[in-house]
Amino acid sequence: MVEIGPGLGALTAPLAQALNTLHVIELDRDIVKRLRETYAHGHVVIHEGDALKFDFAALGENLRAQLRIVGNLPYNISTPLLFHLAESIAHIRDIHVMLQKEVVERMVAAPGSAAYGRLSVALQYRFDMEKVLDVGPEAFFPRPKVESAVVRMTPKLVREPEAKDEALFARITTAAFSQRRKTLRNTLRHILALADFAALGIDPGARAETLSVGDFVRMANRLSTND
Repeated sequence: MVEIGPGLGALTAPLAQALNTLHVIELDRDIVKRLRETYAHGHVVIHEGDALKFDFAALGENLRAQLRIVGNLPYNISTPLLFHLAESIAHIRDIHVMLQKEVVERMVAAPGSAAYGRLSVALQYRFDMEKVLDVGPEAFFPRPKVESAVVRMTPKLVREPEAKDEALFARITTAAFSQRRKTLRNTLRHILALADFAALGIDPGARAETLSVGDFVRMANRLSTND
């Protein structure tokens, strides 16, 4: 079990009581000092450093186990942190984290909805995700100006279809959503030809938010095959 950003220990304390070993990742030196004093003789392993740079894959390899990630993620770095975690997906069993509600809604959004975008496609390709519960401002002190939510993320055992080149898949997804109001014919004009759209059965006059995750994978795979 790995907790990101334990802070003052609202989650750390009950987790430490329930687990044989808990790993925590904290950047703030003062908080790290406090944690080391609180758990000096306990079974909490403290990693001082930036979660955005932390090697989750190496931790999983060293422990010879899949990681269970939890935490109240810093909202200002939540999106890059989610992408960073996705890089170590082979070593992750599941993720339960609290984020800004708006971000969670984007993560689980369905095609055709206003919240559906690059984050939705990138994460839904890799994870099965579910919004577990909403958390109002009254649950915090001081009260934040935003709503929060908890999301469950479970790595997909099988990806259908599977991207032959994930970097190319990411490139196409990013380009397609770069200008949401424009059609695929415009946003992907330097990547896919009209003949490619016809072969895939995808309308070049459609907008990115109408396509499924599988559609983006198929476009990337066609380009990969053509290359």
